[in-house]
Amino acid sequence: MTNTKLSAIVAGTMNWGVWDKNLSVSEMESMIHICLENGIFTFDHADIYGSYTTEAQFGKAFVESKIDRDKMQLISKCGIQLLSENRNNTIKHYNYDKNHIIWSVENSLKNLKTDYLDVLLLHRPSPLMQADEIAEAIEKLKSEGKILDFGLSNFTSSQTELIHHKTTVSYNQIQFSASHFKPMIDGSLDYMQVHNIRPMSWNPLGNVFREDNEQTRRLKILLAKLVDKYHLGADTILLSWILQHPAKAIPIAGTVNVARIQSLMKATTLQLTTEEWFAIWTASKGNEVA
Repeated sequence: MTNTKLSAIVAGTMNWGVWDKNLSVSEMESMIHICLENGIFTFDHADIYGSYTTEAQFGKAFVESKIDRDKMQLISKCGIQLLSENRNNTIKHYNYDKNHIIWSVENSLKNLKTDYLDVLLLHRPSPLMQADEIAEAIEKLKSEGKILDFGLSNFTSSQTELIHHKTTVSYNQIQFSASHFKPMIDGSLDYMQVHNIRPMSWNPLGNVFREDNEQTRRLKILLAKLVDKYHLGADTILLSWILQHPAKAIPIAGTVNVARIQSLMKATTLQLTTEEWFAIWTASKGNEVA
């Protein structure tokens, strides 16, 4: 069962570093303050972000911010082994050996300038992962206070069951949006509700603003009408659509646009009508429900 209460929307840091926005330490410090001021106090990381550099940049910004650690929450992920000048890997692969999981967490703690992670996630499933060995690593990290809670990322229901059988799984961070609704119909979100696993949604806006195709055009036409009705941005409406699902998925928002950050939390109070919710799903599917 979930122990940690995350903010209703989580700030995703994947694009903060050299992979995209390349924010300076002072700019990251400013972003942390802006998120906190707008009710977003949970920050989602992974060791690989910025080719293994973003956590350390964020850690420096956190120190400079002088924010009390208990005012914010830190999530990080491990397991993916990238080809990078910062790692001695010869091929991209996954590693969930007990010692590697423990080392990865300790390295993230050092980079993030903290004594603990609020949540550790295994980034992607590996065919070679051994549930017993993973469980041993997680229980050791919990007993030492280095992680408070544990979850997965991009795991199917059967893969989750394998790990959940050996140690408590509280979260699964998956791709879920109005334009990528597969978890809603393949049993993934049902499974999580049954087992008290809280979904997190990465890429919660889907491809609506990234691609021009029949699906996105249908959605944009409908969203324009809802924007006029509610006087809110289309992104806020799309987040509200996710939040209204009974699985209570937590969107991971990666924006560094201050105006958008200031409007994100409005999604938590917007209540779409049942017909509007189904209209968005129908526009995405391209056909009405059966």
